[in-house]
Amino acid sequence: MSWLFAHLDAFRDSARRLLEQPFATLLNIVVFGIALALPSGFYVGLDNVARFSRQLTSEPQLSLFLTVGASRSDASAIEERLRRHSFVGEFRFVDRDTALQELTRASGMSDVLSELDENPLPHAFIVAGKTADPDLLEALRNEALTWPKVEHVQLDSAWARKLDAALRIGQLLVTLLGVLLSIALVAVTFNTIRLQILTRRDEIEVSKLIGATNLFIRRPFLYLGGLQGLLGGAAAWLIVTIAVRMLNHELAAFGDLFGLSPRLGMMSLQQTGVLLALAGLLGWLGAWMSVSRHLWQMNPR
Repeated sequence: MSWLFAHLDAFRDSARRLLEQPFATLLNIVVFGIALALPSGFYVGLDNVARFSRQLTSEPQLSLFLTVGASRSDASAIEERLRRHSFVGEFRFVDRDTALQELTRASGMSDVLSELDENPLPHAFIVAGKTADPDLLEALRNEALTWPKVEHVQLDSAWARKLDAALRIGQLLVTLLGVLLSIALVAVTFNTIRLQILTRRDEIEVSKLIGATNLFIRRPFLYLGGLQGLLGGAAAWLIVTIAVRMLNHELAAFGDLFGLSPRLGMMSLQQTGVLLALAGLLGWLGAWMSVSRHLWQMNPR
């Protein structure tokens, strides 16, 4: 029970010291908030793009386009190859006449297409692999290009793979930015707590003389750094939330022009918890380093 009271006293003392210097506390919180809001905001943006790409990306498929002059018997030969291939799961044949009818109906250019002397579209196959392994699909694509009467093979998920690669690069850059800013925040907390220690130097030395342990001396400063970091994390969450709401407002106005309803997702409860915990940890770490250095200088042995 005494352990609990000791921590409560340290917490109250830290909160009181923050309130005694409201302007300095506010500046530190703003610095923390802006520094954490940058990587957090970029992460939320990347998360929204990744969620959007997952909604659009279906099972990877291959589109096999035959030469324009390929006959129905040539298509039957390709169909037999697909049926016997070990990598192929399901496939669907698209007749050139059916494709032209669908294009005419979907494009609204029936007058223009009706003037064509002949059908310019080839026979095609829509092929789904047995697995979504990109290496197997790429191997099937390269093999299909060597088949007779096959003009072009398109891997429909290629754009999704490129987007995933770009997202991985973006996540790496956000991680590096977060690490650099975290180091900066630890340094800011280190200097802030150092100033607090200097103002209480005589009090700390007297406490050491009467037998206070390093843990007892360190505890209020750790709470001070942790509270400052936690408040900075809350400020970062508030900045990101306001920014996302403002963007959603502008996106709604933009989407009305095109009949769309784009909307960015907010930070999830789990992401918010991670942000607050990380902010508190950074403040605690900076405070621990600062107090430990001061205590070591007082008693280096």
